[in-house]
Amino acid sequence: MTPVGHATFDFPRNAVSGAAMVDRSTRIRTLLGTGDDGWDLFYRARQMEAEGIAVANLTIGEHDTRTHPSILEEMSRAAARGHTGYAAVPGTDALRYAIAARVTSRTQVATARENVLVTPGGQAALFAALMGTLDPGDEVLIPDPYYTTYPGTVRAAGGVPVFVPCRPEAGFAPEAAALNAAVTNRTRAILINTPNNPTGAAYGADTLADIFRVAEAHDLWVISDEVYDTQTWITRHRSFWAVPGARDRTLLIGSMSKSHAMTGSRIGWLLGPEAMVADLINLSTHTTYGVPGYIQDAATYALSMGPTFEDTVALPFRRRRDACLARLDGHPVLRAQAPGGGMYLMLDIRKTGQSAPTFASRLLTTHHIAVMPGDSFGHAAAGHVRVALTLPDAQLMPAFDQILSFAEEIAP
Repeated sequence: MTPVGHATFDFPRNAVSGAAMVDRSTRIRTLLGTGDDGWDLFYRARQMEAEGIAVANLTIGEHDTRTHPSILEEMSRAAARGHTGYAAVPGTDALRYAIAARVTSRTQVATARENVLVTPGGQAALFAALMGTLDPGDEVLIPDPYYTTYPGTVRAAGGVPVFVPCRPEAGFAPEAAALNAAVTNRTRAILINTPNNPTGAAYGADTLADIFRVAEAHDLWVISDEVYDTQTWITRHRSFWAVPGARDRTLLIGSMSKSHAMTGSRIGWLLGPEAMVADLINLSTHTTYGVPGYIQDAATYALSMGPTFEDTVALPFRRRRDACLARLDGHPVLRAQAPGGGMYLMLDIRKTGQSAPTFASRLLTTHHIAVMPGDSFGHAAAGHVRVALTLPDAQLMPAFDQILSFAEEIAP
């Protein structure tokens, strides 16, 4: 789930009448908050590529392999069979049952079709979850660092994002004391992401239990983004859905994007209590009106391929993670906490004496390697850069070696 850019428009006066454009809503004008959104370097890298400059682009979470041909063949067959009209808004029964079965198998928590709403990707599931939990002005606690669309999606739903710093020394996991301190009488939800983008932190049982205790004490919803659930490298994925007592206050976000390399198919889901899902089906009727049927059929087929296939999709990122960590062992300047999951590596570059935006900018200018400054994902990852492990090994490893050499060159 990584954005590839947004547009900023100047609205000129009408060329004929000279009249000013009718005002836009406050919500849409303030969606991104104030200041720099941190993605300037990404846009620079894309512009260089458009100009024909070869760039090792390690900025976004896009698989270097595409959707498996057999999934695309099923998509084509479904379209040819005529599943191209309006599909069931909540999702087809077959897909909802398949998602419920997958969740039941992975969490050991009985999950029914009625707990599942199919959405156009995880991002739409996030928006639906926030619309279902927030009234205008309500606050959402977001552990920082965070996935870059979170604040804007909260604002789009009329809410107010409240950032809770996570310390590198604590493995970038949220801590109960910090969460408790951030709660006010306007707080309605905690938005978590495990494994985390950008840090790779995979929350353990103790962290999840702490989050639940905070939510229970203050009667909050927990929105748990678990789209990287198949990319866990140290222990099996722990889902908030499986925390004892948590189901009635949990909205879980899942997606086919990372687990099945189906990013462009835009197919995800939201899991929650039956009454909430029923309400959010009404929201879907008035917003997305569902997901194309032939894509849902392809997703149902993809889920039938089972966990072995999902492991195959995840394998390159485990291999690249291990290879990069081996290169880092004993490095005099750079270090990294071993990510527990995801397709990224957060490099601590503080010993270079450079800020992360400066480090990343100089790396792109001098070596044509693009990484994301940690500052793009909030304030808590300042002094870090995120490296996406999304190029083939033959391109990734030379680029990573160059990053290590560059850090040594510029370190004081």
